[in-house]
Amino acid sequence: MNKMAGNLNASVLWTGGKDSSLALHEAEMSGYEITSLVTFVPCNPEFLAHPLHFMRYQADALSLPHYPLVVEEPFKESYEKAIRSFRERHGTAIFITGDIAEVGGQPNWIRECSKYSGVEILTPLWGRERRELMERLLACEFEVIFSCVKKPRFTEDWIGMKLNKDSFKQLCVIHAETGLDICGEQGEYHTLVMDAPPFKKSIHISSYSKRAKDSLMYMDIDQVALREK
Repeated sequence: MNKMAGNLNASVLWTGGKDSSLALHEAEMSGYEITSLVTFVPCNPEFLAHPLHFMRYQADALSLPHYPLVVEEPFKESYEKAIRSFRERHGTAIFITGDIAEVGGQPNWIRECSKYSGVEILTPLWGRERRELMERLLACEFEVIFSCVKKPRFTEDWIGMKLNKDSFKQLCVIHAETGLDICGEQGEYHTLVMDAPPFKKSIHISSYSKRAKDSLMYMDIDQVALREK
């Protein structure tokens, strides 16, 4: 990654999961100054895996403002307008994303939507080997839980489970047996980050329920609190 960042104003496209969190960390390690978190939100969103209210706790834990940007159909024009408007209001020069690779052979969506805005797209995880990324999370002591998993590769027991050496080994077994993407890039599972090196405080979930919708099983989070580190 380019380490000529200086103090360029950069925002992280935030999902609350492991990839956007690791991208934030890697960018900071390369000298970028993170000034905000940005989440694109459709009208009447249903974020089963990454609840918006949980992202607000993460923003507080990071001591960063969180900006939900509403988008609607036609989506490409709406994204382009939202990106241009955000840059004009906040002076953002760079968007950092946790994208790892192309999905379904399609061009990178945010890069396409940012072409005419003057906003640079930084992808610190792009093209890196899946296992290396997961091992990086473990080595940096990210606290990550599985917030949503998809049948039939996963059972309900995975909901709320921590990503650690044991669960990573289980993911590798599932990968060998079924071709699962180790990082869940095909939507096989989703995560929430409770703590990480950039966090000023850690997050604790004291109450949640397990729910199911079609092939998805997910956490319905009731009570969340911030804790001093």
